[in-house]
Amino acid sequence: MKWKEQILSLNPYQPGKTIGEVKRQYGLDEIVKLASNENPFGCSVRVGDAVQQLAGTSALYPDGYATGLREALAAHLGVNEEQLIFGNGSDELIMMISRGLLVPGTNTVMAAPTFPQYKHNAVIEGSEAREVPLLDGAHDLEGMLQAIDANTRVVWLCSPNNPTGEYIGETELLAFLSRVPADVLVVLDEAYHEYVVAEDYYDAIELANRFENLIVLRTFSKIYGLAGFRVGYGIGNKQTIRALEPVREPFNVNSYGLAAARAALSDQEFVQKCSTANREGLQQFYDFCNENHLAYYPSQGNFILIDFGADGQEIFQYLLERGYIVRSGKALGFPSCVRITIGSKEQNAGVIKQLKQMLETRSTVSGQNG
Repeated sequence: MKWKEQILSLNPYQPGKTIGEVKRQYGLDEIVKLASNENPFGCSVRVGDAVQQLAGTSALYPDGYATGLREALAAHLGVNEEQLIFGNGSDELIMMISRGLLVPGTNTVMAAPTFPQYKHNAVIEGSEAREVPLLDGAHDLEGMLQAIDANTRVVWLCSPNNPTGEYIGETELLAFLSRVPADVLVVLDEAYHEYVVAEDYYDAIELANRFENLIVLRTFSKIYGLAGFRVGYGIGNKQTIRALEPVREPFNVNSYGLAAARAALSDQEFVQKCSTANREGLQQFYDFCNENHLAYYPSQGNFILIDFGADGQEIFQYLLERGYIVRSGKALGFPSCVRITIGSKEQNAGVIKQLKQMLETRSTVSGQNG
């Protein structure tokens, strides 16, 4: 087999440990998973009803145009239906953009660390991935502008950024977009958009209407609680969407996902409740960090990256053995950190209790050694 040379050096995506796996490995009865930025409150009750109505239709192909969801989402966002494109999660949209624009001899610009699928897909397409280091957890927009040249095809912005939770302010973003060449596509990945409460956050829809080279990515996997259904979408001008459509696989979003997303979209009260609970949960972790003099990044997402000044993998393992699955910062580019998804009030209190015990033990050992 003569595989593309560049993919031979890539590792497949490594999913986090499952609840069942941890239960079996450590003999635990209860596991709390706070590793994948899923919604701890599940999804709207309307989703179950919508999915049940599809009983007996499994032999039929999905609506390839996503008509019902497209109409509802266009009305919700205030955009034209032709400005929308749907994917099997926003991951597929990232792959579609990369496939449509990146070839050997081109390059694509992104922050580092950020969502790894930007680079992953660039490598597959044989394109150069130009990574610009974060500044205090935030995008170095000036540095990214300097990295753009005549061969640049795509610039990726993740706001709020995963894994730091930092966002790009409106003034900064406007200044950046006005300086990006018109033939370079800017992808604004807003997977955590609904969690943002920052007063100077931009209106991405307004920007997508103003800048023809901007496409906005969002998902139903986070605050809507539909990670298992895999539905993401892009918002851009009609020409950009039309150019991407031939790259999209036919029937790429399944019938259950389409129905679930439409039902979830109709329940904005649930979305608001989750957003409010998330801010309260973040405050629990802020208080913990401040009390224990731990550095962290203020987050506009549903997760927090905390620097423990120790091996993040060891902290991950400590919590794992006590029934809490978090994400080690080692694989995220922050080796002394862990990223913790914001859970329910009780889940947050539980993992914080374990972390306090860990810090107390570490302090006692340090004192004895001293």
